[in-house]
Amino acid sequence: CVRRGCPPRDQPAEEKAQLLQNSEYQERMVESTFLYLTLDLPTAPLYKDEKEQLIIPQVPLFSILAKFNGSTEKEYKTYKENFLKRFQLTRLPPYLIFCIKRFTKNNFFVEKNPTIVNFPITNVDLREYLSEEVQAAHAHTTYDLIANIVHDGKPSEGSYRIHVLHHGTGKWYELQDLQVTDILPQMITLSEAYIQIWKRREEDETNQQGA
Repeated sequence: CVRRGCPPRDQPAEEKAQLLQNSEYQERMVESTFLYLTLDLPTAPLYKDEKEQLIIPQVPLFSILAKFNGSTEKEYKTYKENFLKRFQLTRLPPYLIFCIKRFTKNNFFVEKNPTIVNFPITNVDLREYLSEEVQAAHAHTTYDLIANIVHDGKPSEGSYRIHVLHHGTGKWYELQDLQVTDILPQMITLSEAYIQIWKRREEDETNQQGA
């Protein structure tokens, strides 16, 4: 990622320009390994329709993946400082784990963002999230979903389900406790996905998922 300090927003323009010359406000490149990629959901305003029923917002997967395009800046705050970060992928492993950040904690309670993420379950190409020089080293950049963990209900009282692809048959199954049922691929995308596992597609693989 690329990190740089963020001067106070209420700082006069001249003072802000001087601060930006200091080393703490210059961009620094930091390379780090990861176990999973955290995808941030936009703030979820809940609208009500004419029948006073809540309308849950939706967001495309590629919108929240934009965090890793190398140009989108995200602000982070600590007790001591504010800083901006830009992220870009430098390597694509055989398997990727996405953690969709649904839960936020404060001193009093945990909140859950119910936004639905719209995603295809096959052919997700991540090439654009690599720099041009890194792209040349990656012949395969397309991923297929193989597992999808869902959280239902309130943060403290909810339950979990998991959707798993059976590689031999290309069929999807839903697991909850001891219950196992088959599920249509298009139903998976309607759930409140929380953690996803994606498998990189190699050149000799064929699409067996029926989507």
